[in-house]
Amino acid sequence: MLKTDDLTIITHKGRKLLEHFSFVLNEGDKIALIGEEGNGKSTILKILAGIDVSDYVSIEGRVEKDGKVGYLPQRIDPNDLEKDVLSYIDEQMDYNRLYSLLGKIDIDGQLLDARPLKSLSGGEKVRIALLKILYEDPDILLLDEPSNDLDLKTLLWLEDFIMNTRLPLIFVSHDETLLDHCANGILHLEQLKRKSEAHITFAALPYEEYLESREMFISRNNKIAVKEKAQFQKQLEKWRKIYQKVEHRQNTISRGDPHGGQLLKKKMHAVKAQGRNLEAKKEKLTRLYEPEEAIDVFFDEIRMNPNKVILDLKIPELKAGGKKLAEEISLKVFGKDKVCIIGDNGTGKSTLIKAIYEALKERKDISLGYMPQDYAEKMDPDSSCIGFLWDGKSLEGRSRVQTFLGTLKFTAEEMEHPLSGLSEGQKCKLFFAKLILDRNDVLLLDEPTRNLSPLSGPAIRKILDDFGGCIIAVSHDRKFIQEVADRLCQLQDGRLKALD
Repeated sequence: MLKTDDLTIITHKGRKLLEHFSFVLNEGDKIALIGEEGNGKSTILKILAGIDVSDYVSIEGRVEKDGKVGYLPQRIDPNDLEKDVLSYIDEQMDYNRLYSLLGKIDIDGQLLDARPLKSLSGGEKVRIALLKILYEDPDILLLDEPSNDLDLKTLLWLEDFIMNTRLPLIFVSHDETLLDHCANGILHLEQLKRKSEAHITFAALPYEEYLESREMFISRNNKIAVKEKAQFQKQLEKWRKIYQKVEHRQNTISRGDPHGGQLLKKKMHAVKAQGRNLEAKKEKLTRLYEPEEAIDVFFDEIRMNPNKVILDLKIPELKAGGKKLAEEISLKVFGKDKVCIIGDNGTGKSTLIKAIYEALKERKDISLGYMPQDYAEKMDPDSSCIGFLWDGKSLEGRSRVQTFLGTLKFTAEEMEHPLSGLSEGQKCKLFFAKLILDRNDVLLLDEPTRNLSPLSGPAIRKILDDFGGCIIAVSHDRKFIQEVADRLCQLQDGRLKALD
């Protein structure tokens, strides 16, 4: 069992991430922690795991744990990446215990060789990290974005693992399909009123049911709030007229009518009492629920000739670090195509995207926008959000950038943050902002939705689906593949094959 009692978390800059939160994780619970980028989901998981975060937040309340917690961080410690797999799991290995767990993680024993952890694929690292956690025999699991960097095959394995583990768990994931399939409860973390108020909702519901229930609640609540406010305004207006009438009579009554003056004084006393009752009633009115809004952005109209040849790529050999990944690559893409390249991790998808970028970057007849998987390729960590988007030429341009960042739910303070201090999801939103502001008509996207919250994901997929230009993307996001792509190509077994 894991329990929070009146837990409040405040950043050293004064922003509340959580306020007076009490919750119990029970046996059989598979709870998804969701919320927009930068809302503190990872910080909360660390606190629940007992990790010291006092350098950037203060904590009030208690966290109680009955048993051992197994915590999967968003990223493996860089020092651990230098270790070989067995040393990472345990320096004093109990091999009988280790091999008894391999089936639960579906790990090929060949991964337990002397290779350093850093040489493994994203999916292999997640499996090894989970193996290490299970080796330590936990009673509770806390998983921070275990679905990041996983290919489709490994995502299916992860779903199966979460659904079938006997351990209660809380997990953060941006993969909506994973949430749909695995979660039996939702913790929804929101930052309301321009991130000045923390709000968290718990619902013992699967993800899709939670979204439906939430929409119904907001609609019903706000209808009641509007009706109550209208009725209250009528009562208030009626009271004001009575108050003004009595006040006027008090101001005009003759001094020669002391009895009438006494009656008016009593009347005013009663009217003021009614006013105080109305003030008390106002505090009890149903309040409009203004949820943390989804981002509201769109591309300007792009008109691309559907017959225009955007890419006619032929690569005899696709290599990375001297290693041949694929051969005889051929890909032809036209003006309004939305092509998604899929395949297992390690097959060379990101290498192929980079090759496509090199083939297109000097073209003068297109406006190319490129979002790499590793944002550091195109981001100066010391630059601010405004600096990343603004060309520095005019104050009007700066103002437009600030307005645009506001639609992406960046606060004025966050707009001036160095990029190094932002969450990966916030960096992802910045890339989309740049693609839109630059009016690119060809988008080259490597895992574009991997760091977006499940609440921002639908909005981004919608603008990409409506986009009038060309998209060439790599993705494992099943919702993206279904809703955006109109052509699928699979990079597998050293070949790029078109899928019907």
